[in-house]
Amino acid sequence: MNPEDEPDEDELLDLAVHLSVEEQRGFPSAPGRGRPQLVEAIQRGDMAALRELCDFPAALSEPDDGGWYPVHRAAVQPRVAVLEMLLHASSGPALEQPTLDGETPLTLAARAGLVENVELLLELGASPQNTNSSNETPLLLAVRAGSYQLVSSLIVGGALVGQRCLRKWTAMHEASRLGRVDVLELLLRSGGRVSETDQQGVTPLAIAAEHGHPEALELLIKNGADVNARAPNGDSVLSDAADSGNPECINLLLQHGADPNAPSLSCLLPIHRAAHQGNLQALRILIPLTSRRAIWLSGQSPVHSAADGGHADCLELLIQSGFDANALLVQHLAENYRDLRRSALYFAVSNGYASCTKVLLDAGAKTDLDPLHCLLVAVRSGRHEIVKLLLAAKADVNCYFNLVSDTVFPTALQYCLKDEAMMRLLLSGGYEAHKCFICDHDSERDELQQEKVTFCDFIGVSWLRHLAGGVVSVLLEYVGQVTLCSKLSAVLQTHRDWPHIHTTTCESLSNPRSLCHLSRLIIRKQLSAAGRAPAAVPLPARLRDFLLFQEAVTCPAD
Repeated sequence: MNPEDEPDEDELLDLAVHLSVEEQRGFPSAPGRGRPQLVEAIQRGDMAALRELCDFPAALSEPDDGGWYPVHRAAVQPRVAVLEMLLHASSGPALEQPTLDGETPLTLAARAGLVENVELLLELGASPQNTNSSNETPLLLAVRAGSYQLVSSLIVGGALVGQRCLRKWTAMHEASRLGRVDVLELLLRSGGRVSETDQQGVTPLAIAAEHGHPEALELLIKNGADVNARAPNGDSVLSDAADSGNPECINLLLQHGADPNAPSLSCLLPIHRAAHQGNLQALRILIPLTSRRAIWLSGQSPVHSAADGGHADCLELLIQSGFDANALLVQHLAENYRDLRRSALYFAVSNGYASCTKVLLDAGAKTDLDPLHCLLVAVRSGRHEIVKLLLAAKADVNCYFNLVSDTVFPTALQYCLKDEAMMRLLLSGGYEAHKCFICDHDSERDELQQEKVTFCDFIGVSWLRHLAGGVVSVLLEYVGQVTLCSKLSAVLQTHRDWPHIHTTTCESLSNPRSLCHLSRLIIRKQLSAAGRAPAAVPLPARLRDFLLFQEAVTCPAD
């Protein structure tokens, strides 16, 4: 299971309370040790049985397997008379008795949304300021339960509206998260402040914007909330609204003076946030209001954000609005990435977004603006569809990435030795396979070539040599007559493909490559020199397929 999918403590406790409430309504439950009759009587609401059992106070002071005392079971069942009887029968501080998890009867009743039980506990002296182990107040839990009456009863009973939980989260934040305008009005009348901040420095206004609640947003603004308030990380309320994508929230903030050109500490503007989240309507609003100077100062284009988020529709809108498909990250932002990426196309390719890749390529995005070419990224990730798009856009299939290894043969082959389909894509796209057979092992070595890694040296390492036979067999289909060096031959002789390879590369003239095959190579070479791809040349279908190695043509004997 993904750790992010695991429920947190609050969710587990909510579930426990919910199940307990359901138990009181007729669902069976496993009673705690030493007091099954008492627990069953609480669940049934059997007042006669409870009167008898309450004559044995020892049973009231024993927790069950879940760490709950009888008074806690009574607090989360809907019959207030049951709770009242248990409280009067219990000895000691039953009103504030915590469970083993730190929940009091009042926090449990508030979480369960049981108004009468809460009012009874308050009437008998339970403190509305006492919190559970998460430092959550009964008032916060009542807001979360969604009960206006419960919130009102707690405030009348002395609850402090501004009391903070462990994360400095207040009832105002919780009501804003839920968009409960009625509860917010009650809290504001009772001393709630719109300027409260949680431990992240976020105000209730930002919470309402983040969760897309325009009515709550409007109420908070009317009560003096600052539409340009910013969290310590520089995020503005408008950025939070752009994240949620609610156009009503965005328009409301803009009408009250929110600044669309205010960057966060990470240099992101609201338009970047909308593009990254794929909020098309928000983007339509923000594009004409965001200054190009602000975008230039941010060092990144919203095109980067849309490509990184994988939103082709946002990319199309931005490009139609005049944004450059070839915009580059400024250097200091590119240095935040190990690969020093700079182009929007790189983000789309590296994240595997084929639709975004196509939109950018159709808009004229260049494939070679990054230190590591986009084609190499796609090949390394095994993304066949994206490789086809890049090759169709004339990406350089014979590019090199010398920072890792300086090779005689073009780099792309290194990333697909186990993927024959990908190898054939590259080879059909013009990969210079003959460079894999350039080697000086059997002659006096060229001083200029000493630092370059040849294919035979590369494939001959212990962890790759088992792939040599299959790789060389494929390469030979795309070259003319070649000679194998002694080192590569020694590696290949242990493979089952060796007889075929040896016959194909025999140095004698007894088995030359066919004229048809050699003609295909010459035609492809000439087309490549002219900057034309075989797929784009108007040729008969069979001839085009032959040039693309997609159909075998039987040639007469030479």
